[in-house]
Amino acid sequence: MTFSSPLLRFAPSPTGYLHIGNARVALLNALLAQKLGGDFMLRIDDTDTERSKEEYASAIREDLQWLGITWQREEQQSLRFQRYQAALEQLKASGRAYACYDTPEELDLMRKTALGAGRPPIYDRSALRLTTAERAAYEAEGRQPHWRFKLNDSAIDWTDMARGDVHFDAKNLSDPVLYRADGRPLYTITSVVDDGDFSVSHILRGEDHVSNTATQIQLFEALGFAVPEFAHLPLLVGADGKPLSKRWSSDSLKAMCADYEPEALGAFLVALGTSLAAEPVESLETLLESFDIAAYGKASPRFDVDALDALNGRQLQHGDHVRFLSRLAELGIPEEKSADFWAVISGNLGKFSEAKDWWRIINEAPDEIAMTAEDTEFCQAAAALITDAVATKEGYQDWMKQLKKTTGRKGKSLFMPIRHGLTGRSGGPELDRLIALMGVEAAQKRLGRN
Repeated sequence: MTFSSPLLRFAPSPTGYLHIGNARVALLNALLAQKLGGDFMLRIDDTDTERSKEEYASAIREDLQWLGITWQREEQQSLRFQRYQAALEQLKASGRAYACYDTPEELDLMRKTALGAGRPPIYDRSALRLTTAERAAYEAEGRQPHWRFKLNDSAIDWTDMARGDVHFDAKNLSDPVLYRADGRPLYTITSVVDDGDFSVSHILRGEDHVSNTATQIQLFEALGFAVPEFAHLPLLVGADGKPLSKRWSSDSLKAMCADYEPEALGAFLVALGTSLAAEPVESLETLLESFDIAAYGKASPRFDVDALDALNGRQLQHGDHVRFLSRLAELGIPEEKSADFWAVISGNLGKFSEAKDWWRIINEAPDEIAMTAEDTEFCQAAAALITDAVATKEGYQDWMKQLKKTTGRKGKSLFMPIRHGLTGRSGGPELDRLIALMGVEAAQKRLGRN
């Protein structure tokens, strides 16, 4: 069997919200599908009917769409239980699936015994040695079997698109469980059956799936499917090289929507693990030209929040303010004022949500900040010298020169008290532009009352 056209997929389990690591996998799959000229499929892996919830599935779809990911096809595993059962029956008939009656406690003891003897904790296939009478006795006492896939004792090799040549010896692997004793199919069989039935041509996922791939390759072959190409990427770690903190490894992507631009987050995630620097982009399609799955290294990419924040700030300055009109309106900023407001404050934003604070500072009241008596007196003197011309760059510079001459102040001691008096902050946009936005009269009142 061969593949008529490229098809990639992202297969989340709707047992929780989408987190940053999975979002990266989804994004890379979607980009690779476009790069290959194929389609991208969203597959909802909801065979865990007790923990899977539609609210999580809906949230995953919304998060992917927010990130700019679209898909041409969607499938749902909970609608395909009969198909998985048919695949199991096919494996039984060919002698590749066998019933096991071991309890969890017995399996745990088996693993501990093997480790204690210096052997790898591989299932010993004792179930294959059970007699008909022994199986009947187990069932009589109420035991239901789980089903394992019998691996062929052979080498398993493939050329990984990210890792290069990969080799496993099947005798060093445990026969994977396909069906639990309660009758629920597990990931190993459901994923292979779906990938085979839907003709998924390329599978890109985390390196924690490498050993799964080794067993699934034999399962693809046993079920008569063509074997896809694989790419396994290292998992993300924190900036310190340690596993991601809970804030980033488990929180919903949706929790980031208010703080980050989807284009910035997408560009950042795609660049992680490559030598390329993340840059502001117009859309995800912009990333296609430089996207190359072979460019990802074998080292774990470091998720540096400070770098993401810096990129997000640059993304906010990328392009015209018109694309922010609806979001600015949600903050209560009139459309006729949004262009001037955005032009002044955008260069000082790290996150879009900070625009609301600057609107408040400019139009209502500054943040509170402690000032010395000398600085308060200086601000009052500055207020007395304000004219309408201060709202222009030239007028502002003349005002500064006059203050410098009359007070003897210069440098930070000259402009910082004024910034404090006007905004209550130590940093921000250029003061002449701020004064133009808030109005000379408002600026004079703020400085005069300090």
